[in-house]
Parts: sequence; C-alpha cells; structure tokens
Amino acid sequence: MMKRNRIIYWIATVWLAVGLLSTAIIQIFKIQTEGAGGIQNMTHLGYPSYILPLLGIWKLLAVVALLWPKRPLWKEWAYAGIFFTATGALYSHIASGDSFALMAPALLYIILIATSWHFRPVDRKFDLKSC
Repeated sequence: MMKRNRIIYWIATVWLAVGLLSTAIIQIFKIQTEGAGGIQNMTHLGYPSYILPLLGIWKLLAVVALLWPKRPLWKEWAYAGIFFTATGALYSHIASGDSFALMAPALLYIILIATSWHFRPVDRKFDLKSC
C-alpha cells in the first residue's frame, strides 16, 4: 500500500474512532448536550432516550473492531453498522427539516467511514474466499 494511502486511512480512521468514542460516552452516560448523539438531539428527532446506551455500546464495539489488528470480518461489520447509523441519522435530520448545521456531523461520519473503508490496508480487508 502506498504511504499516502496509509496516511489517509489512519487519519480518517482515528478521526472516526475519536468521534465514535466521544458520542458513545455521551450516549452511554446520557450526558445532557445539544451536540450529536445527545439526549436533546435524539428527543428532537423523536427517538426515545432509552436507545442511547445501546447505541453507545455498539459504537464502543465498533471502535474496538476498527482499531484491533487483523479481524477483517469484525471491521466489515463495524463499517456497516456505523454506516447504517450515520445514514439513519442523516435521514432523520432531513425528515425533521433540520438545518445543514445539524446534519453536518452525520455527513462527516459518512465521509470518514467511506474514506477509512476505501483506504484500509489489505490485511484489514475481508476476503470472502478465505471463508
């Protein structure tokens, strides 16, 4: 893998992991914040607050899967899960008629997910032939 691609991969992956970790903490502990993933944001979108700890735990597991060496199948599941979560968040903001400022975190997640997934090293890719 080219050095440039590896640098792009790690920048996107670390930025994604930090974002997931920070929102996971907010969601697990139901911290009062107006930011992405907080109780106010979720209730504004019409979601119950009891879903927050579950989403937070899933995000923590995704961070572990993305940063753990090897285990490409875990990584594929993590990328899929966070992609579904981020696109669901984006759709919820669009359906609620929210401004671009409220949609920006979900858009950033989608861009980081796509970038990290596209530039991941060969040893982090899942090969269906190996099953």
